[in-house]
Amino acid sequence: MGRRWRLALAAVLATLLLGCRLPTAAETAAPPAGAVEARVVRVVDGDTIIVAIGGRQQRVRYIGVNAPESVDPRREVQCFGREAAARNAQLVDGQRVWLEKDVSETDPYGRLLRYVYVNGTMVNAELVREGYARAVTFPPDVRYAEELRRLEREAREARRGLWGTCPPPGR
Repeated sequence: MGRRWRLALAAVLATLLLGCRLPTAAETAAPPAGAVEARVVRVVDGDTIIVAIGGRQQRVRYIGVNAPESVDPRREVQCFGREAAARNAQLVDGQRVWLEKDVSETDPYGRLLRYVYVNGTMVNAELVREGYARAVTFPPDVRYAEELRRLEREAREARRGLWGTCPPPGR
């Protein structure tokens, strides 16, 4: 079995074991006001994607979340990094998504900073809720910071995802 298949299988098993679910067609909702439509070309890791938008490809970094590293050549793969990347791929790879801007246009690396929606679900929040990412705040992009912190607290208390698998940060 190839590496991609093993990652996909791990994501499906984690979804089943952790009680996570994919959004249903019934949850499809209108995109947020001002959101821009794009198509996901590639999933980079648990919190970064490449989208086709306006005839060109753009790298997008999810606002308000930080998933464990899985592709940084300067660092070891972090605990739950592969699972976070696989879950992100399961949610958005090849999908039509909606990108919502907060305040900042890009980060210091030139990536677009956005909240990403698929089938009416905010992917940023879903990754935190399921325990695949931590909530982080980088002002001035704080529109959903309280909600993301609440979802992280719930995931941590329920020991979902990385909260039930990985050592606490700093250890």
